[in-house]
Amino acid sequence: MAVETKTPAGTTASDDREMLISGSEACAEALTLADLDVVTAYPIRPYDTVMQAIAKKIANGQLEAEYIVAEGEHSQFEIVKHASTVGARVFCGSSGVGWMYAMECLTVTPPLRVPMVCMVGNRALDDPGAFGVEHNDALTVRDLGWLLIWVDTAQEMLDTTLLAYRIAEDRRVFLPIAISADGAFLTHSQAIVQVPSRAKVDKFLPPYNRGDLLLHPDNPITVAPQANEDWVIEIRRQNNEAMNRAYTVIEEAYADFRKTFGRGPENPWFEEYMTEDAEVILMGMGTISLPFKVGIRNMRAKGMKVGLIRPRWFRPFPTEKMVTALQGAKAIGVIDRDYSFGSPFGSGVVANEIRAAMYNADKRPPLLSFICGLGGREVTLEDVYKATDLCFEAAKTGKSPLKTQWLGVRE
Repeated sequence: MAVETKTPAGTTASDDREMLISGSEACAEALTLADLDVVTAYPIRPYDTVMQAIAKKIANGQLEAEYIVAEGEHSQFEIVKHASTVGARVFCGSSGVGWMYAMECLTVTPPLRVPMVCMVGNRALDDPGAFGVEHNDALTVRDLGWLLIWVDTAQEMLDTTLLAYRIAEDRRVFLPIAISADGAFLTHSQAIVQVPSRAKVDKFLPPYNRGDLLLHPDNPITVAPQANEDWVIEIRRQNNEAMNRAYTVIEEAYADFRKTFGRGPENPWFEEYMTEDAEVILMGMGTISLPFKVGIRNMRAKGMKVGLIRPRWFRPFPTEKMVTALQGAKAIGVIDRDYSFGSPFGSGVVANEIRAAMYNADKRPPLLSFICGLGGREVTLEDVYKATDLCFEAAKTGKSPLKTQWLGVRE
């Protein structure tokens, strides 16, 4: 349940508010401020907390939008896809196998240039049945043209939702964005969040405008043509160019966000924590950063030079900036909350992505890959210390172990 703090004396209703809300509720606050038009819903944990929060906003008269309950995830994504083509600002989402059930829709959305915004409440893929967080659900669309971002706080969820509409709906991009939020750790956990005024949001986020791509009887256009060998490869290249243009659009959007709201990271792509003089740099996405920050502070107190890089944007991937940030390390430890069975070294997705990014780098520090926290299992300080110790050993030898380490697994 959202709890709004008391407005300080002397302020007005247009001022920013402080609210004690969860990551899912923060997303709903942003959707209300973004003046959402159409939202579809089908319950699956932990994503269902978002659709519940939006339903309350509509029921209380805080948001005027079409709320459509579909009979399954496939239908809910089809509904918002078509609503977007006729000019509606839309929202949808799912978790785990629900996200997978919509895969046909998720596949065709990017080439149709539909800038929908979705939230993935990261959850393990069944079987065995599990509600706990893993990142493989969202990562299944990493090669399809979706922009992908991971957040780790309720504040970042609210801010990123507003940024997502600004970026996706930019005509230079016009691609869908999936915002990933770790199930339970973020979707259900409450924190104090700064909620901006509607006036500020209106200044930052222009109305959704499809221009000559609007599907309308007065503007007859073709949607989803059968192209085959005549145009498919050209369409793929066009999508690739849109993804490449997203780099510029993302940096412009974050700069304008900082100017408008007075907060936000200077570096949109990833967070750096105590990396200035770090000999070992640990990496991980989402809320996994919290135990690593605690462990790093403890190790720093003992004189160990350890830092953290938490990737935000996974697609597009900030290759050059990431390589630059990692050049000073003597060893890199990548901790995946996902898996890629049969991949090189048996590593997770992020570790293999970092290896590829570093391939042409002038300096390639030893890279160690770890898999941890699957199924929602806690990532402990012991896991942090073990990964760090192995990284320091590799820094001494200058060689990367070929075996991926699974942390926190019972023998």
